[in-house]
Amino acid sequence: MLQPLNALSFVFTMKLKNTLAAAAAILVLAAGTVLATPAAPKAPAAAATVLEYKMPAGRALTYQIKSEESQVMEVMGQSMDTSTSSASTFTFKAKGPKEKNLLMGVTIDEMSASVTGPQGDMSPDMTSLKAKSFDMVLSPLGAEVDVTGAEALSYAIGGESRTLVSGFKTFFPDMPGKPVKIGDTWPSSDSVEEKTSSMTIKIDLQNVNTLEGFETIDGMECARINAQTTGTVTGSGNQGGMDLTFAGTVKGKNIWYFAVKEGFFVKQTSESTTEMSIDVASAGMTIPVNQTSKGEVKLTGKK
Repeated sequence: MLQPLNALSFVFTMKLKNTLAAAAAILVLAAGTVLATPAAPKAPAAAATVLEYKMPAGRALTYQIKSEESQVMEVMGQSMDTSTSSASTFTFKAKGPKEKNLLMGVTIDEMSASVTGPQGDMSPDMTSLKAKSFDMVLSPLGAEVDVTGAEALSYAIGGESRTLVSGFKTFFPDMPGKPVKIGDTWPSSDSVEEKTSSMTIKIDLQNVNTLEGFETIDGMECARINAQTTGTVTGSGNQGGMDLTFAGTVKGKNIWYFAVKEGFFVKQTSESTTEMSIDVASAGMTIPVNQTSKGEVKLTGKK
């Protein structure tokens, strides 16, 4: 609950609203990533299964990503709502091995986002990203070894510049690194950091992945994995000489599918909730923030 503010704090708060609205949009877009009701798994296979990415040179995979997020802040007893919907299409084309890893060219086929906040329409203009490309390196177990090429691709939102690095740094699910049977679990983790001129926000996630069964999707036998996620949000910023501190927790669930024989990611659905606070110590303010997200990634083309 916010405490009564003096005149100086009130003026600061009114200035702060613009920054918080931008922070809301950045957090919503950063949390990214991802819905359909999956069919029941088939009977378990008798032998253990090896899950590993295989990207022979020339293979091209196109994915469509959709997400929806809503975020609510309480400032001076007033609710500040931000809603975001985004849609993107990316194509990954294998260029062959790079040492023990896989080199891929990534092309942005389409990318758009609609952001509505307390100040109205805050949607970023992403048209300049269409047809842009960069190279990334992926390990056979799904670790994004190098996505620095995405740093050159950026757009502006709320007066702040943002790159595409975080989205690609956590795009591919991680494999167990050992043969697994139905019911086996393995841990994985994701960490992304969003930096702008006025703030830095870090999201650390821990996942427990469970092989639930196998299903046939588009003629391919796919492993169905349930990933339960927990995590933290931390960060800091500054507005008008006053420091902001971000802290919160994340809970979520992903269901993702992997083509066993072909060796590539097929689709994923996800949902998550984030509870966070923004502390402004010099103004005596603690601002609660709640966010819900859901989305889908699906393979729409392969060559």
